Amino acid sequence: MIASLSSVIECIRAMHDARLMILAGVVCAIGIYAAFAIGNHAARAKGSARTRWGIVSIVASASTAWATHFIVLLAFKPGMPAAFEPVLTAISLTCAIVGIGVGVLISIWARQRWQRFVAGLIVGVGVTGLHYIGQAAYLVQGTVAWNLRLVLPSIIASLPLSGIAMVAVASRNRRVRATAAPWLFVSIALLHFCGMAAMTLHFDAAKRFPDNAISPHAITPVVAGVSLALILLAVIGWRFDLAAKANLRQDRQRLRELADVALEGLLICQDDVVVTANDSVELLSGHAPGSLSGYFISSLLPGLDVSSLPEREEREMNLIGADGLEVPVRVLRREVALGHKIQTVIAVRDQRERIKTEAKMRLLAFSDPLTGLANRTRFFDLLAVHTASRRERDQASAILILDLDRFKAVNDMLGHAAGDIVLRMVADRLRSTLRVDDVLARLGGDEFAVLQTSAEEADAAAALAARIVKIIAGSPFLLDGQPIHLGASIGIAIAPDDGEDPAELMHNADLALYAAKADGRGTFRRYDVSLDEKMRERRAIEAGLRLALAEGQMELHYQPLADAMSGRITSVEALVRWNHPDRGLVPPLDFIGIAEETGLIVPLGAWVLNTACAEAATWPEGMRVAVNLSPAQFRDRSLVSLIVTTLHSTGLSPGRLELEITEGVLLSDEGGTLETLNELRALGVHVSMDDFGTGYSSLSYLRKFPFDKIKIDQSFVRQLPHDAESAAIVRAIITMAKCLGMSTTVEGVETSEQLNFSIAAGCDTIQGYLISRPLNRASFASLIATISKAPYPLVST
Repeated sequence: MIASLSSVIECIRAMHDARLMILAGVVCAIGIYAAFAIGNHAARAKGSARTRWGIVSIVASASTAWATHFIVLLAFKPGMPAAFEPVLTAISLTCAIVGIGVGVLISIWARQRWQRFVAGLIVGVGVTGLHYIGQAAYLVQGTVAWNLRLVLPSIIASLPLSGIAMVAVASRNRRVRATAAPWLFVSIALLHFCGMAAMTLHFDAAKRFPDNAISPHAITPVVAGVSLALILLAVIGWRFDLAAKANLRQDRQRLRELADVALEGLLICQDDVVVTANDSVELLSGHAPGSLSGYFISSLLPGLDVSSLPEREEREMNLIGADGLEVPVRVLRREVALGHKIQTVIAVRDQRERIKTEAKMRLLAFSDPLTGLANRTRFFDLLAVHTASRRERDQASAILILDLDRFKAVNDMLGHAAGDIVLRMVADRLRSTLRVDDVLARLGGDEFAVLQTSAEEADAAAALAARIVKIIAGSPFLLDGQPIHLGASIGIAIAPDDGEDPAELMHNADLALYAAKADGRGTFRRYDVSLDEKMRERRAIEAGLRLALAEGQMELHYQPLADAMSGRITSVEALVRWNHPDRGLVPPLDFIGIAEETGLIVPLGAWVLNTACAEAATWPEGMRVAVNLSPAQFRDRSLVSLIVTTLHSTGLSPGRLELEITEGVLLSDEGGTLETLNELRALGVHVSMDDFGTGYSSLSYLRKFPFDKIKIDQSFVRQLPHDAESAAIVRAIITMAKCLGMSTTVEGVETSEQLNFSIAAGCDTIQGYLISRPLNRASFASLIATISKAPYPLVST
């Protein structure tokens, strides 16, 4: 191997003209450049132009190899006369054209590296054929012996080099493309010098050249012409390169101008190097305008492998800014053709605002925006996690659900903005009474929840509930100097005694809360199994009430009101009863509250109004019917139209209908309430204030709202006439009503003493069991028939 290498070096040094060797190298380099430049132009061209320039590139490639070969042959000094055999010389050129042509055509259309490597091998075969057929055409006056130990290695080594050159010339990496010409140059040089060194010449004076042999002097002009043509092609290729680069610069500039319009950051890259970047990404990264050109993508976006990033697939990454800080971004790759080059465009989207927004959304999703406490969703999640971990620790915990007492009055009287301030004050007080490990949440409205994470002692949850009740009710909340008195009702469920499942614990704590409210509020109750039975009964009543409305199980009873002076029945109050098919008559106290909570009071009230008016229309003229309106009915904006429709359909005159409302109706929306009352009065309907004296500010209501009658609550009547305070209150109400032009009714009169006192005090009408108990329809019809003949007597004084 060393001897073969030394023979090649000796052949180059001693047997070649150095000047012609340099000329051969120059012609080879120019020809390769011309062939590659025109080949690239052919790849950029379309249609027939692509074919024409492809042919020119093939001819240029073959001519380069042929010219280089023959210049080197002319540089060879065999030490004896030499000539060229014309047929083999032509065959050698043809071999080069065919081999290089096939390889170049494959290379132009190839898309895979292995395809380009095969194309390079075919080019190498063409060049090998050119060289050794050309050497066979080189005649000397003597004999030639070949050293195959140089011939075969030269072929084996040069073919892969040609393949590598064709792969490199199509690479997207500029540095790799720059190695294509040297690889091909080395391939050609290796073939020639190894082939020339493989020849051993022996002079033979008797040897004669063929008559058609061409002398070296005769072939020199041909080689020179081909060389000049290659130089001309190189100039053309150079012009093509300049034009292509100018177009590429223009395309990049236009792309940059378009990119600057985009709000997203855009990096235009060639391979892994940034060619240009738009204003948005420069601003995002903090780099000076134009300074990103030449940056490696990996220095801006560490960990990003452009080649492995699929198009249109977004990825989360960090952008390294000029200050070295990381900016969270999302990147997307697109390939864009600019001229004949494929540019990679990396879209860079700033994610800082999105991350902040998502953090806010998570906060809003799991926090109460008013108080900053955990919301229902977050509380339930934490409860689930704690319950699971509690099982492993075998540790008791407690759920406390609390509801504020009298908070609705705050919203109604002071407004929801004031209510929100009070809720924040409540949250602050609750925080102050809890341990660090306990969880506090606002479930909604004025309902809060506490997860007592450790309740090992049996009375720990009760002690916490007692502290909460005391801290809420112990001192008033001050709002603009005005004291607001609230209370708290609390339901307790303890795990694992009262349940293991989070939903079950919440449900049981709710049942306990409901029981605490039923016990009079301002207290706490722990769950026990009897509450389930009460809740089932409540649900049964609700379901039965819905069925009763649908199937006509409701009926009206009527309680008469007697004129205090004449003793005649002047009006009756319609009272609803539920005639249950199994339970018989269900008292109102058992279902009216449930009807109000579930909203069934609205259809129930509409039925009562329509039925009472229809039946009253059959009574004697002058007898009025009184119907109670719930707060839910009164707040319904369609109330007035409902009454108009009912009166019209039943034929009852408006003056015979009396509507009774409680002070609870008046607590909210005073403007709307006054408007509704005025509309009812305008119809001719009478309006009474029921249960007067049990509310918050009855005297101010009498001044603001137009009532026809005041019904004095029976709680004041029960103690008459022996309780001096009750007697004074009843007299004061009757006197005040007369001054305001209103009539009065005393409710709950059950004894003759109460009757005599009421008449003496000057009331207008009397209602109570002493006059009559509520009567069903048939009994009341009999009463009407009786009193139509004579006055209905009061109890004699």
